[in-house]
Amino acid sequence: MKDNRGFKISQYACAVLLIVSSIALVAYQVVHIDDVAAGLLYYVAQSFLLAGSIFGLDQYIRIIKKNYDENK
Repeated sequence: MKDNRGFKISQYACAVLLIVSSIALVAYQVVHIDDVAAGLLYYVAQSFLLAGSIFGLDQYIRIIKKNYDENK
């Protein structure tokens, strides 16, 4: 059980780090270059997709487990 908790913490930390880093990189480019590169937009999109899948999948599994336990 402890290993699972550490894994969840690392997943959430990675998701939050991806979101924060993508926002920081976009802010940096907007302030210093006044433009956002296409590659950075791809990075932002992938970061939000991965973070959303981490949080969304976990929530989906919780709902499934809750429904299963109620029907038991």
